[in-house]
Amino acid sequence: MSTAPESKRPSQSDPLTSGRHLATISHDGRFWDVFLEFADDPRRPASFRGLLCFCPVDLNDEEVPVRTTALIIEDSYEAAVATAHRLGDYELQGLLRSASI
Repeated sequence: MSTAPESKRPSQSDPLTSGRHLATISHDGRFWDVFLEFADDPRRPASFRGLLCFCPVDLNDEEVPVRTTALIIEDSYEAAVATAHRLGDYELQGLLRSASI
């Protein structure tokens, strides 16, 4: 398996994602890094709205990461991260499958 150059793999400083790495899963014959990102909601400035960003480890030039809508809404950053960490591989695979259709 060939991997994308390090400059193409998302990290805290990479423009492809500003998210926190949650897991690496296997789906459809590929490995995917899963990141938790946050979206602002001006109607609820005190909430933390998390979405998932799925990035294939072997990302090529024509691809962009797959993102869900905001799925996690919590009152604190820590609670949002804890909720995201409770998602298992099967849930993450299902979310990736539904977001990439």
